[in-house]
Amino acid sequence: MKADNVIILPGWQGSGPQHWQSLWQAQSGFQRVEQHDWLRPLRGDWIARLEDVVLSLDAPAVLVAHSLGCLLVAAWAAHSRNTHRVKAALLVAPGDVTQEALRPVLASWSPIPLQPLQFKSTLVASRDDPYCSFERAQTFAQAWGSGLVDAGALGHINADSALGAWPHGLVLLNQLINTSLGDCRGH
Repeated sequence: MKADNVIILPGWQGSGPQHWQSLWQAQSGFQRVEQHDWLRPLRGDWIARLEDVVLSLDAPAVLVAHSLGCLLVAAWAAHSRNTHRVKAALLVAPGDVTQEALRPVLASWSPIPLQPLQFKSTLVASRDDPYCSFERAQTFAQAWGSGLVDAGALGHINADSALGAWPHGLVLLNQLINTSLGDCRGH
């Protein structure tokens, strides 16, 4: 797996320099999908941008999504005819845009697609994530056909969680890549 085929998908407002996604990008050469507007994310715009990046690759992609990026993966997969170009997805701390505080600012992200992804995926959820209850994350994992990893109490699994480069997340990513490359059937 080439490093530039590992695609970083930050959530709402992007991932700052101390976020594990940014650290992974700097250390490993992963490619970030740069959205046109991080502060006012429109689902259709974000889906189109992800589609462009996936189509630009010369080999299957592995998606590494955080927060709203997880919902982007689900929404993109529900509409794209190119899901075969993705081998796997690591979905970390999905945001629940149906929460009352998030609904007005992320209105275009509802409803959340709840259908199986066409590629292997692992969802990592925290027990004390302020943007998504653990139970809701379990619902997403089940609907998307994702393996579920209980991360314990790590908040939103972001820079505020003080994870640095989050070595455990890299282990999970490498496990996912190794199992997805060994599985020719897909998910």
